Amino acid sequence: MTGDLPSYRRSARTDFRMWLLLAFGLVFFWAGSTIDPADNCSEDGRECAPWLVPLAQGLGALVAVGAGLNMLANPNRGSFVDSATGELVWWQGRIGASGGDEGRIHPSRIGKLRIVRQDESDDEVHLYDMEGNRLFWFDQEVIPWPYERWAEKLAAAWPHIDVEIVG
Repeated sequence: MTGDLPSYRRSARTDFRMWLLLAFGLVFFWAGSTIDPADNCSEDGRECAPWLVPLAQGLGALVAVGAGLNMLANPNRGSFVDSATGELVWWQGRIGASGGDEGRIHPSRIGKLRIVRQDESDDEVHLYDMEGNRLFWFDQEVIPWPYERWAEKLAAAWPHIDVEIVG
């Protein structure tokens, strides 16, 4: 029954967003290191902001160090169906094999999976039990994209689960 619902795991080191933050920070740090603050003025001299160069360099260093430390700690998130209990298990912020925020529910107790479309950002995903309570720590970060495909597989394995797409 769980053969079509693959396990999913993503870590900071495999998340392209962390690599983009690291690159962004390094570019700003490098630019701040190569631009002379005294040359950061308009030709007529009326617009001068030499303080922007070290500010950009500091911001770049902060972002690069933050992304690097996050990749060093390598928190992970994901979901799978536990073969021993049949429960859907999901987690976020786990470092190593344990810890982080975790939730679990047997699919027979799931009432609805809601996908909320967003125009300007990533879609949101919410899981509800049979009583209509939203389950903590289950969101778009713990299932693979495209979310609809994963939701279809979940509903195919457990037909009582209502998949609702909003927006």
